[in-house]
Parts: sequence; structure tokens; C-alpha cells
Amino acid sequence: MANNTCADAVVRTLIGHGLQTIYCLPGIQNDPLFNALFDAGDAIRVVHTRHEQGAAYMATGAALATGRPSAYAVVPGPGFLNTAGALCTAYAASARVLCFAGQISRAELGRGFGAVHEIPDQLAIIAQLTKWAQRANAPEEAAAKTALAWRALASGFARPVGLEIPTDVLASRGFFAAHRAFPVEAEPVADENGLEEAAAWLARAEQPLVVVGAGAQDASEEIRALAEHLQAPVIAHRMGRGVMDSRHPLSQDMPAGHRLWRKCDVVLAVGTRLMAQRQGWGTDDRLKIIHIDLDPARLALGNKVDIPLIGAAKSLVAKLGEQVGRLAPRRASRTDEMLTLKADVARELSVLEPQLSFLAALRAALPEDGIYVDEITQLGYVARLAFPVYRPRSYLSPGYQGTLGWGFATALGVKDACPQRPVLSVNGDGGFMFAQAELATAVRHKIPLVSVVFNDGAYGNVRRMQQELHGNRIIASDLTNPDFVALGESFGVASCRVEQPEQLRQAVEKAFAANEPTLIEVPCGAMPNPVRFQNLPKVRGAGITA
Repeated sequence: MANNTCADAVVRTLIGHGLQTIYCLPGIQNDPLFNALFDAGDAIRVVHTRHEQGAAYMATGAALATGRPSAYAVVPGPGFLNTAGALCTAYAASARVLCFAGQISRAELGRGFGAVHEIPDQLAIIAQLTKWAQRANAPEEAAAKTALAWRALASGFARPVGLEIPTDVLASRGFFAAHRAFPVEAEPVADENGLEEAAAWLARAEQPLVVVGAGAQDASEEIRALAEHLQAPVIAHRMGRGVMDSRHPLSQDMPAGHRLWRKCDVVLAVGTRLMAQRQGWGTDDRLKIIHIDLDPARLALGNKVDIPLIGAAKSLVAKLGEQVGRLAPRRASRTDEMLTLKADVARELSVLEPQLSFLAALRAALPEDGIYVDEITQLGYVARLAFPVYRPRSYLSPGYQGTLGWGFATALGVKDACPQRPVLSVNGDGGFMFAQAELATAVRHKIPLVSVVFNDGAYGNVRRMQQELHGNRIIASDLTNPDFVALGESFGVASCRVEQPEQLRQAVEKAFAANEPTLIEVPCGAMPNPVRFQNLPKVRGAGITA
């Protein structure tokens, strides 16, 4: 063990835990960290962005696409605060992201001297946006705290964690060793009585229904097997999309789920808050809810749940499937019924043009193993309802946070982490401009992301609400945009402009074949409002007749 810096031990600890890439911006308080990263050579890739939010969003995208931990590093104060939007999105979207925040020296902490990048109690802010947050207060503990952060990141329910290390701690010299990995925390032991009761309910159910969220992404095979045995439809919104292949007859979208909710008698909720259904669609005493989640907090939200089961979705659904298989035979196929329901809903949604035609073109161009990263845009709202998704972790969304501007930088992280898979970033002009500087990152680090920008010259959804809900009081929703083709080309990004769905399909296919950073602009106007297909009315509970 040589005389080295504390930062060297921290970096070697991260490498020892399997971290291969860190997304980052350098700065004075983290100089010792970047010296250590330089000395580590090829053992860890350093991907630097043009804004701190870009680093945090890239880490979020990498974590969501792979299901594995990722990390970003930024300076304290404004550097960290610039990542707060991405960090709260990682929290909402269940992403395993390590926020490595620098800190001013220990002698200056809490003194209010006005040190560069000083803010009051940064760690308290980090703690509100993560499930674990600590500071390494001495060089002797920094490597161990790094290992503890990684254990928290890899254990239990997926959420970000935070670690801050003062600059003088990082710079300290001594005989500092990398810290070994701590054992990952054991999965909670399932309530066997609850499992048996849940299996009995499902075996007896006449109209069972499965609802999946982000926590079900790694339980796709088990959920499909159980659903097929019970002939139970599976519905998903945003984060649960892809758990069940959209082409499967039992895979249904939210409008179809709304119809099924009225008559279902037992619901199996897996890795989802189930908020749209419980708060929006309603519940009653005739409905029994079995709720599986690794996060106990989600099972204690004050909503109706009859059997809470704490644990990982994959193992618990597998056990449920085994018990249900012993209690009840495989049910007769509902394929014809489910296909009829799909067709009925498709006819209802057919008014959402041109969104549907553009989405069909994008789906045709995106290979089956491709990843679609959505945005808070007119096309994005409809994609949640109508974009076919074939595999887990292939449709990425910011979840309930609804973070405008997350998409492009997040998709860069997805593509960087999954270089062999086609990745498609679909944006509106408003959201894309939040992180357009990261076009430079795509070129600098040779990340061949294909990005589409639908340009209506407005925050389109805001403008429509101002028109329809607020007496046409149009304010602060019109946008002045660059020439997106010229913008992309100025960064060295292959860029083009198309107007029709077929032209878009051809442009995306060409971009995937070229395998280089690409920007495609689609000029468009106002689009039909999908809100009536999203905010679906109550169908159960007081005041509702069956």
C-alpha cells in the first residue's frame, strides 16, 4: 500500500465495486478526485458534460436502461443544485444513481465565510432526494463510506444515494487502501401466510387483474407466466411499460385497464404505487388488492391494500405463481375477448392524429431491441397510451415527476450504457432546448444517439391549457427557436428536417444505419388533446353504480 491521496482510495473503491463510467463536470473542490481519475487510466471512463444536469441525467439514463448502479460527480453548491432536477427524477423513476458531491473544506463548513460554492447544509438537501446520504468527515473513513454508499445503492428498492466528501479530505495523503465491498443487504423474508392468502384469492378470482410499475421490470417472465395461468390482463402506465410485451393479448393499455377496473374482483399490484387506479378510478369493498413492493413506504401510503407483501417482485411473483398453479388449473384462453378490447380502444384513440402516425413510423424504424426515451411533449403523452413496447427497460419515462427537459440528456446516458442497442430520444422543442448543449457531449464522446425534435414553436401543452381552461389567456408559452438543423450541424451532428411520418421513418432508419449522433427536426402544429384518455373518471366506490 503506497503513500497516496484519499481520493485515490475512493476511486479504486469505486472501480473495485464495478463502476466503469462516471458522468461528471470537474471543478476546484473535486480536483483531487479528478487527479485520481486521471491516474486510474483506462480502469474508469470519464464522460464530461456541458452542464451538471447533463451528467446527472446521463447517470439516470444509464441506471434505468441497465438496472445497474451508475454514478455522477459534481462540485458542491451550484454544481450540485444544478443536478437536483435530475436527482429527484431518479428518485421518482427508481434509478440506482450515486450522487458524488464535492464539498468545501472542513474548516469552512457551517461557518458562513462565503467560500466558493458554499451553501447551507448541502447534505440535508441531498438527503431529501435520496434514500441514503452521508459525508466522509475524515480521510480514514472515505473509502469505507464509498463502499457503504454502493451497498445502499445496490440493496433494496431502487433509489439514488448521495455521498459528499470535503476537498481537504480528498486531498489528504497517507497510506489509504481501497475498501472491500460490503455484502448487499438480504432481501426481506416474505410473509408466507400473506403469500398463501394472496394465492388463494387469485385462484378464486373471477376477474383478476395485474397492474405493473417500475418495480416489476425485472419480473417480466414471472408476471407473464402467472397472467397466462390466470388469463389475467396486465396493465401498465409509464414506468411499467415493457414488463408485458404489447403484442401479447393480455397486455392492455390504461384506457382498457379503466374498463376492466369496473368489474375486477382481485388486483395484483406489482412494483407500482397504483395511484391512478386507487385515487382516480376508485375502490370499494368488493375489490381486493394484493400489493407487492420492495419499498415498505409504498405500502403505507394510506390507500386501500388488503394484503401487503414486502419483497422483490421477481421472487414473490414466482412463489405466487407456484402456489396458484397448485390451487387452480390453467384457465381457458381469453384471447378473443382481449383482442376485441384492444381493437375497441384503438378505435377510440384513432382521433389522436398525427401523433399516432408519427409513433407508428418511429416504432417501425426502431428495432425490436431498441430503447425509446420519452419526453413531456405532445407525442410523449400519446406514446404512453399507444406506443408498442416489446421488452423490459425499453421504454423510459420520468414517472410521476413529469420532468420537462429530461429526455435528451437521459437518452445520451442510455445510449452510452447500451452501445449495441438502438436508442431513440423523442422530444418537443421546449424540452429539447433544456439540454441542447449536450449535443457537444454526443460528439465529444462519440455517442451515436438518434434524437427527434417535434417543433411546434411552443410549450404546446401549456398553451392548450391556457386556451381551453383559462379563457385563452396565452402567456409565456410561445417560443423562439433556432434552426434545429443548423444547430445540430454547428456541433458536427448529422441533421435533417422531415415533415411526414414516412419521411420520419426513413430518416430514423438511415440514422441508425449510420451509427452517428443525429438530430431530426419535425415541424408541426397543434395536436389533438389526449387528456381525456389519461385522466379517466372514477368507476368504483361511493356514488358509482356497477
